[in-house]
Amino acid sequence: MQSHLLEEASKVITNPQILINVISRRVRQLTQGHRPLVEVDSVRMGSCDIALTEVIKGKLSYELVSAPVPGAELPKIVSVAAFTPKSLAA
Repeated sequence: MQSHLLEEASKVITNPQILINVISRRVRQLTQGHRPLVEVDSVRMGSCDIALTEVIKGKLSYELVSAPVPGAELPKIVSVAAFTPKSLAA
């Protein structure tokens, strides 16, 4: 892993825990055979360097999903009448 890529990526995703999670998930995808979203310019670039470059160039980002607020109303469950085949209905 190249340290200058890590420094540049940490400017894009400032929270180190989120950066680690994003990079590790992308490295897992790359090792499973997914194609890089950026052009790989050297043979020395590993999966981690590719993932960091994707973050730096804006090709890879994240979305925080917040937990439900305590006391907030949960979605209502709608009951639907069960389907009964005609052979059982008679």
